[in-house]
Amino acid sequence: MGIDIIGKQIAAMRKERGIKQEELAKFVGVSAQAVSKWENGGVPDTELLPRIADFFSVSVDSLFGRKVTDYTDLQSALMKKIGETPEDQRLKTVLNHCWDMERALMPNNHSVGKCSIEEYEKGIGAKAQHYSSIMQDDGFTRMGIGNRLQYFLVVPDPKSTEAAYFNGIDYPSLFSDLADKDFWNACVFLNKRESRKAFSPNLFVKNLGVDAEKAKDILKTLKKYGLLYSTDIEMDDEVQKVYTFRPTPSFVAMLIFARELIDTPDIFAYYCGNRKAPYFK
Repeated sequence: MGIDIIGKQIAAMRKERGIKQEELAKFVGVSAQAVSKWENGGVPDTELLPRIADFFSVSVDSLFGRKVTDYTDLQSALMKKIGETPEDQRLKTVLNHCWDMERALMPNNHSVGKCSIEEYEKGIGAKAQHYSSIMQDDGFTRMGIGNRLQYFLVVPDPKSTEAAYFNGIDYPSLFSDLADKDFWNACVFLNKRESRKAFSPNLFVKNLGVDAEKAKDILKTLKKYGLLYSTDIEMDDEVQKVYTFRPTPSFVAMLIFARELIDTPDIFAYYCGNRKAPYFK
């Protein structure tokens, strides 16, 4: 197998995906004439091969016509890449891979353009909020794209929705508690505060404008959901109880999707609504 196979592979993948030579050239940083030269017997410089492979979302091996069927190395490489990314950039790197996976789930994904999530966001404006969602009969994804909020969720359908969502769970009680404005304000207030700082019921009296009795009720409800723990300390010859908030990302996730119910998403980067099965079955 000669090295000229690279040009043939580039031409085949480009035509299969309906991509123009100019698009590949712009991504790699060469002229369209250079791409044409590769496809007609020329060979790209070695240092360009990883960039070309990235454009087509394939391995460098694929450019040589080698079929890679074992994804163990791919998984290891992905974990290595994330692990070696600076800590303050890791979640952004992971989100970009989620963005790639989201687009890969689209039908006819070979026609999906190549761009990073940052490039997409630059094109939609600073205040815009877009979404992406793939809904299949075996599960769904949901993705927030934009400068206001970014997230990715993938949910394969559970074997039993009764066991997964309903058995032994009192949703009306939770929603009733959250409908109490004072309790709601306490949840938001505590999530804005450093969680390791202990407090007494008087914190709610001073900051939320509630009386001492209501402050005790709020503490009781927070404890009901495991959102705080208490410690007895001796002060002024008395044993007093102080509390420490125990935050959970589940509360933040609830807000993300509650907002979607209130402010219905209407702009989607990618959308596939092929699901016919009910969500609860």
